[in-house]
Amino acid sequence: MPAFSQKSLEKLATCDPKLQALFLEVIKHFDCVVLEGHRGKIMQDAAFAAGQSKTQWPQSKHNSQPSKAVDVAPYPIDWNDHGRFYYFGGFVMGIAAKMGIKIRYGGDWNKNTQVKDEKFKDLPHFELVE
Repeated sequence: MPAFSQKSLEKLATCDPKLQALFLEVIKHFDCVVLEGHRGKIMQDAAFAAGQSKTQWPQSKHNSQPSKAVDVAPYPIDWNDHGRFYYFGGFVMGIAAKMGIKIRYGGDWNKNTQVKDEKFKDLPHFELVE
């Protein structure tokens, strides 16, 4: 059975308890790595400047404490295998629905189940919908 590394667990610990519960369930079935939970001002400004985020500090859900967003990728990571990221995103969405946790996926921002209509794709991104 897959398990999170200590580094992934530390990043996940910066997230809302609902996200923690979700990904502690996901890891039982799908090997993945937590890339980022809470993001401080310096990291948010860098992500925005690099085009990896569309929001500036403190408007990202990554900026709250605990974080209302988490970036998680299927492991091993192959940034060119977009299909695997979408597959993983669908898997996470299914587990979240089963657990009653409302989330939004960075591969389907408008939640219409169509991924080709998105202009900004943030395939490792998952955030709570409140």
